[in-house]
Amino acid sequence: MAYILIAEDEEVINTLIAKNLTMVGHKVMQTYTGTDTLAAINDNEFDLVLLDVMMPGMSGFEVKQKLDKDTPVIFVTAKQSLTDQLTGLSLGADDYITKPFDMLVLLARVENVLRRTMKNTTVFKINNCTINLNSRSVKVGENPVSLSLQEFNLLEALVLNRNLALSREKLIELAWGFDFEGDNRTVDVHIQKLRKKCNLEKEIATVYKYGYRLEYDK
Repeated sequence: MAYILIAEDEEVINTLIAKNLTMVGHKVMQTYTGTDTLAAINDNEFDLVLLDVMMPGMSGFEVKQKLDKDTPVIFVTAKQSLTDQLTGLSLGADDYITKPFDMLVLLARVENVLRRTMKNTTVFKINNCTINLNSRSVKVGENPVSLSLQEFNLLEALVLNRNLALSREKLIELAWGFDFEGDNRTVDVHIQKLRKKCNLEKEIATVYKYGYRLEYDK
């Protein structure tokens, strides 16, 4: 898992991001001013920095200009203009996310950056099931498991959002896309197949009247 700095002056947002990153297995540090953010980066080795632009003491853009170019940064900010986005990206940021944002989108962007920078694991072992997100392969013990495209997409959505309760509607959006024309029962059918094929009967938990959660404690 990665060590991530959350630099955000709004305490509620900072805490919410920290809680979700921690739940999926990352270690976090939180700062609330630009000055403290720069000091934290100088004193620690972070795998990723989530950086607000408008912070007291020093703006996120100013902080980014003082960082080593190899430090991965995602700007997370209310500044939505094209000029601001281009400024952030031209400074070398790996991504730029505007507020308000969907927490699952933020988690997905974090995973994408960590994969590119080779700072995040892509292999997960749950029970005796090994899931490799890069090769899109699954084994139970030493035996390969054959999954359909949609089955793997659904498993990947659960893995990337491990320990988070996901509604059936959100799982459809993540695994099938916005243009899916089926109903929620499709998720239930695929979940049952994943539980059986991947030996994850207990690990893929049902969230009553809501959806499912992959329980992962590593």
